[in-house]
Amino acid sequence: MKKLILFFIATATMLSANAQSENTMPDQATMTVNKDGQQPAIRFGYLSCDSVLHSMPEYNAAMKNLKELKAKYDSEMKRVEDEFNNKYELFLEGQSDFAPSIRQKRQAELQELMEKNMAFKEEARRLLEKAKLEALTPLKKTIQATITRIGQQRGLAFVVNTDGGNMPYLSTIMGEDITEEVIKASR
Repeated sequence: MKKLILFFIATATMLSANAQSENTMPDQATMTVNKDGQQPAIRFGYLSCDSVLHSMPEYNAAMKNLKELKAKYDSEMKRVEDEFNNKYELFLEGQSDFAPSIRQKRQAELQELMEKNMAFKEEARRLLEKAKLEALTPLKKTIQATITRIGQQRGLAFVVNTDGGNMPYLSTIMGEDITEEVIKASR
């Protein structure tokens, strides 16, 4: 994340220097001036993408669907776990009476059942992650499109996501918080 920020700053500095050296007219969106009447070197926006995502009604519906799907997988995992436990208890109760070949056969059955249960749990975890990705991808695309549109409208050089605590300081003179605007536009 630090490398990404440094990249943005370096790019912005180069663009600013390049624009000054070419004597080109900046477009209207970048001609905003600060309180001193001077054009700032760079303007950026910042927001919490998580706040925007969690404010979307579609997010709550997606999370509800994912919770229901997880409950179904959990129920099936409980059922197969109970089945394994019952078979294991029966094996423990009768193992002293089993012939060696029957004991080995039952042990192999229990081992196979345990491996199938573990494979099912892993597959369920993978399918839940896939379902979450599929549910959230369109929402994230909507947020990205909204950020791009607002960034272009306001003449911002870039927009920074403040989630994760990777931005301990952002200048409110050079940057502006666009979280609320993106929330309103994403609904």
